Amino acid sequence: MVQFLVKRFIGLLFVVIGVTFITFVMGLNAPGDPIVAMMGVHPDPKEYLALKHIYGLDLPWWQQYYNYLHNLFTFNFGLSYEYKNRSVTDILASGVPISLELGFWALFIDLLVGIPLGIISALKANTWVDTTNMTFMLVLYATPTFALAFFTQAFILWLDKRTGLGWPVSQWGNPWHYSWSDIQFKLAPILVYAATGVAYFARLSRTATLEVLCQDYVRTARSKGLREQLVIYRHALRNAMIPLVTVIGITIGFLVAGAYFIESIFNIPGIADITLTSISNRDYPVIQATTVLLAIAVVLGNLLSDILYTLVDPRVKIR
Repeated sequence: MVQFLVKRFIGLLFVVIGVTFITFVMGLNAPGDPIVAMMGVHPDPKEYLALKHIYGLDLPWWQQYYNYLHNLFTFNFGLSYEYKNRSVTDILASGVPISLELGFWALFIDLLVGIPLGIISALKANTWVDTTNMTFMLVLYATPTFALAFFTQAFILWLDKRTGLGWPVSQWGNPWHYSWSDIQFKLAPILVYAATGVAYFARLSRTATLEVLCQDYVRTARSKGLREQLVIYRHALRNAMIPLVTVIGITIGFLVAGAYFIESIFNIPGIADITLTSISNRDYPVIQATTVLLAIAVVLGNLLSDILYTLVDPRVKIR
């Protein structure tokens, strides 16, 4: 187990280094001079050189990249170009917890609702329960997230006009706090973000469960007179979880990245807002930091998938 984790960690390290190099080169060759953008059209030459030295931009590119990697391992992403004397870590500290909270609850709802719905549809295959469930899931999955978000906001505004509830349609509230006012802010974006994932997991779990129920070992278990519940929960569902494990790991990695639409539409001050603002301001250190964080999330999600495989599939051994 330890040897496996070490190998995977080394692979993770190389992937992250590759991402840092690509983002660094793109920032290095991006059009415009960030120091000139900070100082205006006619910068003072002495102040220009001083700022360039502070940001390390007067060094050769290879030394800049080495310093960037050295600082990265201590989670020091450097200083922002847009906000003078403010570290990138300080900027991210306000947005990353919000995006993580949004992604966490969306994934929780995806698994809690989507997988059981798919299993119920598989057990009730070709009945009105299955047809109704899968039709609704297909419509939900086919609806773009941004369209669903706009419809949800329009419905909330209509409901507020009719009832006077004053339910908010934007912002987020306090991260990881769940007073009634905080829940009012968070409920709509979380449900909208989870909607597509619920439909996807429901359809995938239905397909996986139906495939397992047709296997010989399930028919053998039934022929031995085992109770149907025992056949389903002990023999079928564990094997049906194998394709779901792959998707769960990948989904964890892309949850934060996929929150950009939701955060933009609901005006949530998360990592998407920080990234889009940094792109418009050419704040390359912040852009590099958000890219690296998303790459780490994707790789860690794949690592989690590999580990979960060993729990659901005894044929897979960690070496």
